[in-house]
Amino acid sequence: MRKKVILACTDCGNRNYTTMKNTSSAERLEMKKFCRVCNSHTIHRETK
Repeated sequence: MRKKVILACTDCGNRNYTTMKNTSSAERLEMKKFCRVCNSHTIHRETK
């Protein structure tokens, strides 16, 4: 089963992206995405 998660920028905390994640995975999802607030590519982590 998959669930919807929200990704937030690690620098500014802005919640920019949503994606799907497999529920069997225990660790938080991390992706390098573009942040419009920071105007650069930063690490985005899954929020609670």
